[in-house]
Amino acid sequence: MKLTESEYGRLSKLRSPNTKMYKTVPMAFLIGGLICCIGQLLLDSYKMIGTDEKTAGTLTSVTLVFLSAMLTGFGLYDKIAKHAGAGTLVPITGFANAVVSPALEFKTEGYVLGVGAKIFIIAGPVIVYGLAASAIYGVILFIAQAG
Repeated sequence: MKLTESEYGRLSKLRSPNTKMYKTVPMAFLIGGLICCIGQLLLDSYKMIGTDEKTAGTLTSVTLVFLSAMLTGFGLYDKIAKHAGAGTLVPITGFANAVVSPALEFKTEGYVLGVGAKIFIIAGPVIVYGLAASAIYGVILFIAQAG
């Protein structure tokens, strides 16, 4: 059976489950906000024990990445993301999950061809385009300051 693009789109829309935005949007907001509140709590705690602002920020990021990777390893992050949607993808924890998930999925193929080759399959484009955007921004800033 050969379908045109418009027929395929119509059938796909017909068979796809509808998103319950009245439920998903508030959950994304609440869970994403909770992750950010945990980050703020960590930041304040690190500053309270005497670290400077920059070090506290770094420690907060590292802790959030570690916790996200650990939850992903135990299979809990995906369960949280199932209910929170984009609320778990937007903060730094979503990036950590995007790196750890493929590593776990392809570990049976070995450390080089499995984990090493596939670890950045999802996060790789984010890194590439992030670096490219920062390089372009740096050039624009350099030109603007020179002129």
